[in-house]
Amino acid sequence: MSWPWIVLLALAAVVVIAAEWSRLGSFTGKIAGGEARKARDRKKRKASLKLIRSEEEEFAESVQRDLADLPTIEEKDRRS
Repeated sequence: MSWPWIVLLALAAVVVIAAEWSRLGSFTGKIAGGEARKARDRKKRKASLKLIRSEEEEFAESVQRDLADLPTIEEKDRRS
């Protein structure tokens, strides 16, 4: 490998690092900064939430249970 190829490879690496620098900077800021604290606090708040079921959901589940309990007609029974 000659020296111009090594220089081009180094330049390509620099371009990739420069293009991704902002994303890497925001990633490290989220881990060690104030956003990490906010994320942990939000996770704690979400863990303490309680799911409230609506009457529509309960009604839909009861209809599904009732439909599942209905007897079915087999193909051979339908023909006779």
